[in-house]
Amino acid sequence: MQFNRFKRVYVDTSVVSGKFDQVHSWQTEPFWKAVINSEICIVVSEVLKSELEIAPEHVRDFFNQLPESQIEQVNSTAITEQLAARYISEGVVGKSSLNDCRHIAIATANRADCLVSLNFRHIVNANRIYRYNGVNMLLGYTSIEIRTPYEVIYDDI
Repeated sequence: MQFNRFKRVYVDTSVVSGKFDQVHSWQTEPFWKAVINSEICIVVSEVLKSELEIAPEHVRDFFNQLPESQIEQVNSTAITEQLAARYISEGVVGKSSLNDCRHIAIATANRADCLVSLNFRHIVNANRIYRYNGVNMLLGYTSIEIRTPYEVIYDDI
């Protein structure tokens, strides 16, 4: 395994629950191993925590057992809420994807090295990434890298 520049990684709920998904475990297992081995610090928000409240118990238990030293808690603010709303008003995604927009806005405003997701419809999607970052640049933010767990861990893509 070779690690690249992604050390402070915002995670959305799909990556936490993806650990238990047979389709995605091949990329989430090494990602979570890197977190546990102190090679990656995950950045999380209250959006993730509220989404985990309705997740299956084993998913919540897994998250709650992660080393606290590898978790950075950040919060939404009026600014991140405005940015999330702007993604929607600019047509990047529809209103039903507000929490997805919140994840991206919080990661952007808190300058995470990247956002990691397995949500291919609304987040890890080349056209949407381009449009999220277009809004970011328009409003004076830097662009945000949006990747899968595999892309953060391995350098052989």
